[in-house]
Amino acid sequence: MTLSLNRNAIRWIIIISSFIIVSLILWNTYTFFQYFKAEERAKMKSWTFAYNKFYQGVNKDNPEFNEVAEFIVLDTTITTPMLLVDAKNNDIKSHRNITPLKAENDSLQKILDSSFVHQNRLKLLSKFGRENDPFVLKNQNVVLYYGNSPLLNKLKYYPLALLLIILLFAAVVYFFYRSSKNAEQNKLWTGMAKETAHQIGTPLSSLVGWTEILKSEKINPDYIVEIEKDIDRLQTITDRFSKIGSLPTLKKVDIVEVTKTSYDYLKSRSSKLITFESTIPEQEIPVNLNTELYSWTIENLVKNAIDAMKGKGNVRLELSKTEKQVFINISDTGKGISKQQFTKIFEPGFTTKKRGWGLGLSLAKRIVEDYHNGKIKVLTSEIGKGTTIQIAMKQV
Repeated sequence: MTLSLNRNAIRWIIIISSFIIVSLILWNTYTFFQYFKAEERAKMKSWTFAYNKFYQGVNKDNPEFNEVAEFIVLDTTITTPMLLVDAKNNDIKSHRNITPLKAENDSLQKILDSSFVHQNRLKLLSKFGRENDPFVLKNQNVVLYYGNSPLLNKLKYYPLALLLIILLFAAVVYFFYRSSKNAEQNKLWTGMAKETAHQIGTPLSSLVGWTEILKSEKINPDYIVEIEKDIDRLQTITDRFSKIGSLPTLKKVDIVEVTKTSYDYLKSRSSKLITFESTIPEQEIPVNLNTELYSWTIENLVKNAIDAMKGKGNVRLELSKTEKQVFINISDTGKGISKQQFTKIFEPGFTTKKRGWGLGLSLAKRIVEDYHNGKIKVLTSEIGKGTTIQIAMKQV
């Protein structure tokens, strides 16, 4: 108990520490993004100031100087995408760093860029407007729209990439832990089952010997027949337990006959306070089954239904089919379960009874789903009225 609590405490410490570290990384990334964004805006503000000053001081008598000065001013920012738009009619006057296409020839590149910008003017203006507030250059009667630089965009999506990596890592850890836990449970199941089969086998051999001795005595033969039935039953139980942990052999059998035999066996050995009803078709339905394990499942479900009714009520078995599947519904008039427990009741160790290990339904799930590739679930349940559990298997 103490070891389990320590493990849970360590697990929660790791989870909380990981959450704090991830939160700090994301917060620092967000802070750096905002800082870098502010730095970029400051550069664009300086650019607009230089742009205004340049056009105020254009030397009309020296065009070569103007070209050099324009190059120095306009190419100050080499990564930030920019659009200079006429304030009156939204016509594009100039653009920088918008290169959606690549061309070998520089002049061809300029033509492609210009074509792209004009065709997507409204989209670019809307996109840049969402990313940053534009600058209005009143002296030149133009508006500067600019978007985030490629580096800023990468930084923007970095937290999402980080979260995705963390989620993938957490998923890997979870599945590794889950598979390790399942493997540990499987070993426990196998060990308990084989040990039970071994323990039953010893007195069973002795009972077979005593039966042979009783046959030689003057004892009512009917007694011997009943004893032999119970011995056969114990041998069947031993065989079932011995199959746990190993892959059972499936054979094509009539599921109608196997179901009816298992159901009738419990019917003949249950209290008269239990009413047994059944709706089973007459025609054969072939299914790949391990007869012993499937019968064990039916018995577990019926016994569970009887326990839920506290030994008094109505149990009903209904077998039906579609073109490809067979459905076995086992219903009771017991206390029922809540929807929150529909999946929990199949977990090992879960039980609503004061006595019991909570292994019957989990064993049934293991037999149906792991060994027969079928499905088992709570079909319906209502508190105070009863529960219906359904098994679905494939026909052959």
